[in-house]
Amino acid sequence: MLTRKQQELLLFIHERMKESGVPPSFDEMKDALDLASKSGIHRLITALEERGFIRRLPNRARALEVIKLPEAYSPGLKPQRGFSPSVIEGSLGKPKAPEPAPAPSLKPAANNDFSGAVNVPVMGRIAAGVPISAIQNNTHDVAVPVDMLGSGEHYALEVKGDSMIEAGIFDGDTVIIRDGSTANPGDIVVALVDDEEATLKRFRRKGASIALEAANPAYETRIFGPDRVKIQGKLVGLIRRYH
Repeated sequence: MLTRKQQELLLFIHERMKESGVPPSFDEMKDALDLASKSGIHRLITALEERGFIRRLPNRARALEVIKLPEAYSPGLKPQRGFSPSVIEGSLGKPKAPEPAPAPSLKPAANNDFSGAVNVPVMGRIAAGVPISAIQNNTHDVAVPVDMLGSGEHYALEVKGDSMIEAGIFDGDTVIIRDGSTANPGDIVVALVDDEEATLKRFRRKGASIALEAANPAYETRIFGPDRVKIQGKLVGLIRRYH
């Protein structure tokens, strides 16, 4: 399973090679995905190579080989609901705003122990630690009591990491997020950093900057310019399984 950015990069490389036979440069990839630096492209290339979608050919500059494409890929494929604000289509190499996708609807939950529960889509994993790429696909649903949700649209994420343990959020928990782009200081939010990586942190303001604050003294508060952080939703609930 690929993240949105990983899939965008893979399809961009594929279309460019199909058109010209030459892989795009890292600068072209960076511009096409609207990333701030080439370090993000290096991480995406490594992730695609580890997952078996591409291969780097030795002793040749810019030598990449696309081994396979996502199973769901077809020409003109529209993006799924996710965190990234842009999508690469064809070989144009320019960001294009996606068409608004309908938000997941809440469905009555089946075969669960909750009375009056609904199914909320689990959209992948979120880092409670150093940011990792967030998975953009609905992997499964989780039954959530209606009174946990309130108004608005919701999605769920599985927590990876221990940076929020003093807020009662542990590795392996499932957090319920109310979709939205605004937050108040002190809210625990899903924050998208540099249009690429998502993390679960407490939202603070430091003058004109945004601070993403951990709830674990082992982790430093990270400060970003306001243009580098986008709020993807606020924490409204948590589900924990005991084994």
